[in-house]
Order: sequence, then structure tokens, then C-alpha cells
Amino acid sequence: MANWESVLEELFTGVMGMQDPTVWIMFLIGGLLIWLGVKKDYEPMLLFPMGVGCILANIPGHFAVIPTGGGEPGFLTVLYNAGIANELFPVLIFIAVGAMCDFTPLIRAPYVMLFAAAAHFGIFAAALLAAMVGFPFNEAASIGIIGAADGPTTIFVAQEFATNLLAPLTVTAFCYMSLVPIIQPPIVKLMTTKHERRIRMGFKEEKPVSWTAKFLFPFMVVLFAGILAPISVPLIGALMFGNMLKVSGVCDSLSNAAQNELSNLVTLFLGITVGATMTAENILTFDVLKILALGAVAFVFDTVGGVLFAKIANLFLKKKINPMIGACGISAFPMSGRVIAKLALKEDPTNYIIQHAMGVNVAGQVASVVAGGLVLALIPVLG
Repeated sequence: MANWESVLEELFTGVMGMQDPTVWIMFLIGGLLIWLGVKKDYEPMLLFPMGVGCILANIPGHFAVIPTGGGEPGFLTVLYNAGIANELFPVLIFIAVGAMCDFTPLIRAPYVMLFAAAAHFGIFAAALLAAMVGFPFNEAASIGIIGAADGPTTIFVAQEFATNLLAPLTVTAFCYMSLVPIIQPPIVKLMTTKHERRIRMGFKEEKPVSWTAKFLFPFMVVLFAGILAPISVPLIGALMFGNMLKVSGVCDSLSNAAQNELSNLVTLFLGITVGATMTAENILTFDVLKILALGAVAFVFDTVGGVLFAKIANLFLKKKINPMIGACGISAFPMSGRVIAKLALKEDPTNYIIQHAMGVNVAGQVASVVAGGLVLALIPVLG
């Protein structure tokens, strides 16, 4: 009889586990991520794998993470240990992003870094608020880095200083990155007038940047950031290495592989692995609700900081700039640049500011890595 009871218990482990309401809540969260990716087209390459990973990790009695009662880790745990716990996936993603970036607008107009710096104000706002609501300094700073609008940077910092919050921090960062098309437009509209949103920054032929300048630029950035904050070298080094492959002109096959195969493969593994960290015990807590709210604060202040800086700059410029491009200073590349360019076209179908928006967005990608490096360097000193 006892054997039959054991057999039945083993067979119906999953069925019995479905009585836990938190399982259904997590299924709904996973389904929401899938719906946003598939039906709303909000970064489906991130949200779809995350949603699937969330559902797999919350099936009662499953073997995808760690089997009930112990045993060998499941494939999602293997992926986590191989790519998240040792920060490998974020570094590989940065190689791919670097190969996709064109830093020519930044080299031609270095002043756009000012917009990028202003658009990272959310890091400080969120970190200060996190400390005020009771998070320790290292956790508050890790929460603030959500304001870098860069999921891999968030993973890297959280793995160093807030491992216990890695799951909610990573999920929050990637989700808000994906929701840039929802978050930024209403804030930009609230902060600008119709006249400002219609300011033209037409396309113009720029003087070409020499191959030498484009090739030396990533080296100089790595040296500057590495000397200023040595702990940032894995991030900034990977980003600029990817760009070096692109601009060298002799590594086209490697550059193409980084932009396509490497990017797609790591995004696939990263998405489903991050989703697998979304278990009920990791997500359904009051601290996670606070992190979600603070992440929203970070993105709001990022957008406000960038737009406000552009509006202030217009007070001193003869040739006015469209203040909406200030919002592109976050690292959500190329999402933010596309969103702002579409917003300008919505106001005036003949106003194409994509060139300028992408230039600021590229600067934001560099600024996010530098910001992450500074946080990594300062936490041990100030904490």
C-alpha cells in the first residue's frame, strides 16, 4: 500500500502542486511577458524567452531547474551557472552590441555625451530613493543601475554586489528596456510643447570620419574607462572589442558572426535563463514590488534628465535642437532612438531626426557601461 501511495504521489506531484495560488500567479506573469512580446511586439526576442522560462521554472515538480527533492540540476540551472553566475552572457552580449554600434556620430560630435550623461540621472534618483526606503547601500546602488537602461550591465553589477536580488533586478531592467515605447512617449510629450517636438534637425552630409579615428576611438575609450575604473574593463572591453572587429575591415566574418549568430544565441539563452529565475519565492515579495517601482522611477528620471538638459541647452543655442533627442541618451539601443524618431514623424511626417536620435542613443550605450563601471568601483569604497 505504501508503495502505491509513493507511486501515486510521484505521478501526481505536478497536479497537487497546482493547488498553490502562487503557481498560477507566476504563470500569468509569464503569459503576460509572452503576450507583450508576441502580440504587442515589445522586444519579442527578450520577452518571449523570458516568459517561457518563467513558466517552465514554476511548473510544480519540474526538472528544468532543480528536481524536487534534489538531484542533478536541470538545463536552466546549468545555463544560469554557465552564463549568469559568472557574468559570461552579459560580456558576450556586449561584444555583439559593440559590433552593431556605429560610433561615427559620437566621434563627429562628442558633445552628445552630455545628453547621455544627463539621461542617466535616473541612476542617482533611484539609488537615493532605494536607500531611503530601507535597502542597504550596495543593494540601493545595484537598484539604481537599472537607470542605465542596460540589462547586461544590471546583471554584472547585481552579480557583484546584490546576488540575492539578481532575479528581480535583471527582470526589471529587461522588462523596462522592452517597454521603452510605452514609457518614454508620454513623458516626452508632458515635458515638451508641440512647437518643440516639431523642431527640425534635418539630415545633412557630414564630413567623413577617417578610418584611423574610428579604429583608435574604442582603444581610447577602453584605456580611459579602464584606468578610471579598472573593474569596468570586462564590460567596456567587450563592447569596444566588438566595435574593433567591425571597424578593422579585416574581420568581417567575425563581426557578422557577433552581430548575428552570437547576438541571437546569447539573447536566446539569456532570455530563457533570466525568465527561469522568476520563481514565486524570488518575485512575489514586497521588496520586488519596491524594486519595480524604483525601476520605473529610474526610467522616468532618465527621460526627464535628458529632455530637460536639451531644453536648457536650447536657451544658449542659436540653432535650436529638438529636445526629444535628449531622451535617447539612455542605453536602450536602438529602441529609444527609433521611438523618438517615430514620435517626431507623428508630429510632423516630414521631420526626420533619426540621424540625430541614433547619435545620442549610441552615446548612451557608452555612458551606461561607464556608469556601470563607476558604480562597481565606488560601491566597495563608499559602502
